[in-house]
Amino acid sequence: MRIFRIESLIVAAVWVLLCLPAAAADETKLGSNVIVMLVDDMGWTDLGCFGSDLYETPHIDRLAEQGMKFTDAYAACTVCSPTRAALMTGLSPARLHLTNWLPGTNSHGPFTVKDNWTKHLEGRYTTIAEAVNAGGYYTALIGKWHLAAHNAKHVDFDPLTHGFDANIGGGPSGMPRSFFHPYGGNRVAVAAMGPLPPGGKAGDYLTDRLTDETLTIIRAQQKSSFFIYLSYYNVHKPDHAKKDDVAYFEKKVRADMRHKNTAFAAKVKSVDDSVGRIVAELKKLGIEDRTTLMFTSDNGGQSSTVNVPLRSGKGSSYEGGVRVPLIVKGPAVKNPGTVSSEPVTTVDFYPTILELAKTKGEPQHNDKLEGRSLVPLLQDASVTLDRESIYWHYPHTHPGGAKPYAAIRSRDWKLIEFLDGRRAELYHLSQDIGEANDLAAKHPEKVAMLRASLHAWQKRVGAQVPVK
Repeated sequence: MRIFRIESLIVAAVWVLLCLPAAAADETKLGSNVIVMLVDDMGWTDLGCFGSDLYETPHIDRLAEQGMKFTDAYAACTVCSPTRAALMTGLSPARLHLTNWLPGTNSHGPFTVKDNWTKHLEGRYTTIAEAVNAGGYYTALIGKWHLAAHNAKHVDFDPLTHGFDANIGGGPSGMPRSFFHPYGGNRVAVAAMGPLPPGGKAGDYLTDRLTDETLTIIRAQQKSSFFIYLSYYNVHKPDHAKKDDVAYFEKKVRADMRHKNTAFAAKVKSVDDSVGRIVAELKKLGIEDRTTLMFTSDNGGQSSTVNVPLRSGKGSSYEGGVRVPLIVKGPAVKNPGTVSSEPVTTVDFYPTILELAKTKGEPQHNDKLEGRSLVPLLQDASVTLDRESIYWHYPHTHPGGAKPYAAIRSRDWKLIEFLDGRRAELYHLSQDIGEANDLAAKHPEKVAMLRASLHAWQKRVGAQVPVK
């Protein structure tokens, strides 16, 4: 018990130091504060403003009204860790060789990757946190990290070694055992999830707790410039939610609704409530106008929700596995309430944040960036990015049943190549968002062209080949 108390005192002392205000930033040199809110496993239709008929998200919907909504936004991968690595580095999971969730496995099916694949975010890459930190920004990771090896000896892979001044709740684990305090029932579970400052009581909800810590940092850093990566463990399983919220949705749900999971609806509400608290605090402190909020998900919706009209869900090559909600609100948005249908993806966050923060970053790393800054789109929704295609590469068999695949979206066309036999499917998304009509046999020339582009990209980034 004495050891535990000493550890608690150490954590508390470190927390106080981490929250000390940084030197006041020169606003003529630094750009917008940036808060990236990454929700775990939130599907494309899981918000009111994206069409949910049960879930209620008034605060997030207001972000869309005051900012820009992206209808064709994509996660870099169909599962979590690779997308998070892409967000941190601006590089595709295929280039990073971090293509599955961690610790993950290659052996859910008959295929494995030819070479060893990466089980942590390697320190040789310059993360966006390191880039903006070098430019004078205070940086904090709050919530899910899931980019460290599941081995106590590999603590050098945690957020503090990747440019973050503070790490609250980020560890190797991808989910808590419970969303209620103590979030796992023992110190081992909490340690795997990541360090939290002392405190809390029975009944406390993890999403609320992470928001509390976010508000503490915002208040401490209000006179400086900050980058906060707020990575909620919600709405990932388990479907633990507040009883009052579940009861509310039980009274609302109807048999004819597409969304019917009341516990999941309550989890979505908890995220929305937290977004409302953060926006209210920014407004109260008078820094809302110099703060950019970026709200998105790490992959498509999981089995607790329904992704219709999209096909399939998390882990799949189809739109339900990779298309995600994206909303950006901030000073760069010139016409609030606008909608962009330009295809964008997770790797675009890195150059976007660099531009918003007026930070150059590390030149050698920047030369490898695969994304495009979204700032031109934020200023004019009619802009088309200087990019013809978006790519995916997942050389694993997902436990949900999805086979190893690679895919390319080129404007309205999407080609999926299944790596277990090189069979290809072709869809025209503007006419067939549900991917019900495979056009590969009707357009062999389009298949050949997209396949050639996909293979050239795979070779360019050194994508790993799955073998039996």
